[in-house]
Amino acid sequence: MSFLEQLKQKPWMAEQIQVDNAHEGSEYALPAATLGLRVFLGVVTVLLSLFVIAYGDRMAASDWRPLSEPWLLWLNTGVLILSSVAMHKALLAARQAQIERLKTSLLAAGGCALVFLLGQVLVWQQLIALGYFAATNPANAFFYLLTALHGIHLLGGLVAWGRIITRMGRETDAADLCASVELCTVYWHFLLVVWLVFFALLLFT
Repeated sequence: MSFLEQLKQKPWMAEQIQVDNAHEGSEYALPAATLGLRVFLGVVTVLLSLFVIAYGDRMAASDWRPLSEPWLLWLNTGVLILSSVAMHKALLAARQAQIERLKTSLLAAGGCALVFLLGQVLVWQQLIALGYFAATNPANAFFYLLTALHGIHLLGGLVAWGRIITRMGRETDAADLCASVELCTVYWHFLLVVWLVFFALLLFT
């Protein structure tokens, strides 16, 4: 083989052909909804991380006075954990095409989430009644800010949950329904982790 012919060769093309043959030329296609959720969770994670960093930095100031967390926050945390467990059971039921079990688990998950939000509102009312206003102490302001952010994102999850409940009332594709439940479950677990981080931050600081 001449030197010119060696220069014209493209060895990387042969390697690419072997790779394509290994998976029969198919492409890895991520569903648009899954990709969108991953991007959204990534953005939310960065945003909430910035708030956590700001919380830690603000604690070093001399005017920081930690507030006493109401016992109701512990109860709310337990309710949110139950909601996440129920949502996971709903996912298992969806994968097994057990519609009645899916419906029961979804209702339990949504009901617990609503109870959690109601409990958070009661916590706010208790703190305000005791004089813990946002303007009087940076710790108070951060508490209201973090709990409000989490509550808003949970309300968004309930919107998606409500759409799944509505779709179950009419004919729908089982695979499509399972995919929706899976995405909702991922979001539910994400919000549980976020709240546990917030709760630990508020509790131990």
